[in-house]
Amino acid sequence: MTSEMPKQLTTNNQPTRTAILDLGTNTFHLLIADIEKQHPFIVYQDTIDVKLGEGGISRGIISSQAFERGINAIKEFKDRIVHYDVSKVKSAATSAVRTASNGPEFITAIKNQTGLNLEIIDGEREAELIYFGVRAAVNLTSKALIVDIGGGSVEFIICDNSTIFWKHSYPIGAARMMEKFHQNDPITKHERDQLKQFLDETLSGLQDQLYLHAPDVLVGSAGSFETFAALQDPEFKPAFSRPEFNLDLNRFRKISEWIEESTHHERSQMHAIPTVRVDMIVVATMLTKYILTMREFKSFKLSTYSLKEGVLFEMLM
Repeated sequence: MTSEMPKQLTTNNQPTRTAILDLGTNTFHLLIADIEKQHPFIVYQDTIDVKLGEGGISRGIISSQAFERGINAIKEFKDRIVHYDVSKVKSAATSAVRTASNGPEFITAIKNQTGLNLEIIDGEREAELIYFGVRAAVNLTSKALIVDIGGGSVEFIICDNSTIFWKHSYPIGAARMMEKFHQNDPITKHERDQLKQFLDETLSGLQDQLYLHAPDVLVGSAGSFETFAALQDPEFKPAFSRPEFNLDLNRFRKISEWIEESTHHERSQMHAIPTVRVDMIVVATMLTKYILTMREFKSFKLSTYSLKEGVLFEMLM
């Protein structure tokens, strides 16, 4: 998926043109922006479905095929970076890279083949950057729980506009949970029960924090939540200029029931579900439903801004 906009004109000094690379477990993202007078202007965006965790995430490695796909994606991004005459590059390699035994080897290969020196970040830093992105998209006037469901990890942040009260990254991303709990088509009741038991055991600390801080708003960050928005509203399209979307709790419950009962083929026929998410959307949906049972949230929102936008807006702080 590629998005390109005309170059923004400057009035005085030339803007700082920055490229941000987000190396996720499922997708790699490139965002190029001009920063002028503390305001970002998007020049170019691209997303490549790399599936870096495929075939290796449960074994703690990047498979040889995924390794090659990842290198090729970064080579494409490097061509764009050169084309747009970028002056600064920021990066964040997340769960699939940081937990793989050959993650450092992957970063070294990127350096050797493209000249780009990319950074592996830990889960707490990932959660912080997601917060910066979501805060720029959604007005967090009351306490909120931000949830970012990645392929390798899930980040939870309890916060408001000015403060992070608690944050944590759990290695329970959709790719990991799918490998463990979604082996049949459609997912069976036994698999659903196993997943629920796993979440009961894994997320007890989150339950304690929800009781302590009592957030009123649930905010889903990009990814699967954009798919929920597209299933709710066929006209929905993520846009940098419109980063907030209200998800209807009742509509979500109906959508989630359909997703849990659907087959791979049925989901693949839905234009609202991207190919990379056709199977992982099942466990992501079940996790979201589980979170909604942990507390009675007054509203449910989508932020189309996430980690890469968090990197961008942190630069403006």
